[in-house]
Amino acid sequence: MGRSRGVVLVGMDGRLIDVEADIGQSLPAFILLGLPDASLRESQDRIRSAAKNSGIELPARRLTVNLLPASLPKSGSVLDLAILMSAWAADGKVSGTEKVVFLAELGLDGRLRPVRGVLPAVAAVHAAGAETVVVAEQNAQEAALVPGMTVLSARHVTQVAAAYAIGDLQTKMREAPGLDRWSMAADSTSPASAADPRDEGSRDSGGGAPDLAEVRGQQEARFALELAAAGGHHLLLIGAPGAGKTMLAERMAGILPPLDDQAAMEATAIESISAEPRAVTRLRRTPPFQAPHHSASMAAIVGGGARIARPGAATRAHQGVLFLDEAPEFPRHALDALRQPLETGQISLHRAAGSVTYPARFQLVLAANPCPCGLNVGSGSRCRCSVAQRRSYMARLSGPLLDRIDLQIQVDRPRSAADALGPPGESSAQVRSRVLAAREVQGQRLAPWGLSTNSQASMQLLTGELRLSGRATAHIDAALDRAAISLRGYVRVLRLAWTIADVLTSAEPGPDEVDVALQLRQNADRR
Repeated sequence: MGRSRGVVLVGMDGRLIDVEADIGQSLPAFILLGLPDASLRESQDRIRSAAKNSGIELPARRLTVNLLPASLPKSGSVLDLAILMSAWAADGKVSGTEKVVFLAELGLDGRLRPVRGVLPAVAAVHAAGAETVVVAEQNAQEAALVPGMTVLSARHVTQVAAAYAIGDLQTKMREAPGLDRWSMAADSTSPASAADPRDEGSRDSGGGAPDLAEVRGQQEARFALELAAAGGHHLLLIGAPGAGKTMLAERMAGILPPLDDQAAMEATAIESISAEPRAVTRLRRTPPFQAPHHSASMAAIVGGGARIARPGAATRAHQGVLFLDEAPEFPRHALDALRQPLETGQISLHRAAGSVTYPARFQLVLAANPCPCGLNVGSGSRCRCSVAQRRSYMARLSGPLLDRIDLQIQVDRPRSAADALGPPGESSAQVRSRVLAAREVQGQRLAPWGLSTNSQASMQLLTGELRLSGRATAHIDAALDRAAISLRGYVRVLRLAWTIADVLTSAEPGPDEVDVALQLRQNADRR
């Protein structure tokens, strides 16, 4: 009996798999047990060919491989190496594999090929108490991002066989190259030391995002963008084509704070399961920015798939920005599917093969024209859309979705050449410095409740420990009494008022801050 270990991913959760192999005295066969899917069953031929072409053939007898837990459906090629090592262990070729986790796909010539999702898989290995993982060379840097793990890498399966060989095979493999040991500690003997530091991008940089200085004028919209970044608020920009909505939205990620360790690990893990194998080598410190086209389906936005659903743009924007340009052109059911993650910060997807939950705590930025032609912009409007067409167009953004948007801003075209061609505004770095200062104040104030931004504050907190005076909330209290805003809108105005106070370095919001917050939330109603 031979044993080894592997990992399969269910969504972003890694499940440790015990691989057992037994060689029987009967006709040659390869039996794979434990609910493998079609892609995993194909591993049988890959494994036999890889073993033969590496010079360590499997015996021409009945080989039975069991994948535990047997009740968990398994898919993909990530278990190839673990199955081969357990088979060699059953044949007495190798030993010491029962506590090692093997994560690699095999080529027919025995080369180890990279796989997706190595970062969350190795994190699951670490959480389970295992200490050693063997991966393909191209996945080594990604696996080494998990602290406390012993990461071994190889280019060919013969390197792995040489490391665990016993008996005659040990003599035969004496000249074979060994495994490479990877660690993110910057020491001279580590292959990974050349990749240090671990971070992708600097903690103080905008990660190459476009600079906000390129936006001329638009002071109100720039202030709204700064507030959104400072407090983690959602933003709607409404204006004519060419007003600068897209330019503003594309610069949002550049003024957000860099990701802390936990957020960086989460964002990088999502990138690991979404990107091509070998693409991840460092932790992502810059907030992600996702901007799907308006022809994207609901599955592309929130995630989907025939079996276990894969993440969509909302999950890939976790800890960053999801920008939907021409928002009314998106399918309405796709937009409304974002209502749940806007409240909970996660997406639950259910399929016949099982359900998965992906994190999706993003900042939503919507951009929209005021009507189908986009020219309904005030007294000088050249718009020929009927009232019914305008209402129908904006009604594609449902009321419940808009109620979750804290800032709703009218972005007007520059009214003169002086505005359009004036001097550059503040740079992203200047704005980011104020955002960082405001985030620090929020973090200190909200730390007792385990929160970090004003957008996370609950109604109980805002009407309890952080309750404002009746004088400060008089206008929004009156708006709530006459049903001009919902209770959710009331809470979001209070959150935004606290952010305004933090940006303006006030101790707490007063009547002016609350009134400005209410105006910024209802500003787009002038359309």
